[in-house]
Amino acid sequence: MTTPDASDRPAADQPAPEHRRPDGVSDATIEALGKLSAALDHVEDGRGHLYAFHRLMGSAETTMEEAVELIRAAGHDDLADALDRDVLGGNPIPGMWSFQMVEAFDDGFYARAKGLHQRALDDLVEGQRHVFEAEMKELRRTRGRKGHEARPADVEGDPEYDD
Repeated sequence: MTTPDASDRPAADQPAPEHRRPDGVSDATIEALGKLSAALDHVEDGRGHLYAFHRLMGSAETTMEEAVELIRAAGHDDLADALDRDVLGGNPIPGMWSFQMVEAFDDGFYARAKGLHQRALDDLVEGQRHVFEAEMKELRRTRGRKGHEARPADVEGDPEYDD
């Protein structure tokens, strides 16, 4: 995905330097890194769902505890005892509460995937992030049209970027 020649455009109408392809990097490499970044986005989504599961399990434990108290207060001691013994404090998967699942994922698969993604960026494009996406944006945006600016600094009315 080679982008249009930007050498004749002012710097403000080009991607920011941190999103430009380093000299000598092939289209195939940029495409491969774009696919790797997309895969990591899915890993990040999965991680978010795992954290959501962790939070839900914490809420479930607290709510279950309240339910056990109400069941016991309603005179159903056998059921309350079974819930207290077999569910409360139990591991959602063998040997682990949800915080341990999060830790195992973060320290294992997630750390390896993030580390190798960063290694690929460092080794292949001088650590530049989102080069594939920046080039896609350059191919698709309409130069000079509001809402199609090359980078945030081009947006007027934003106090973070206005002089």
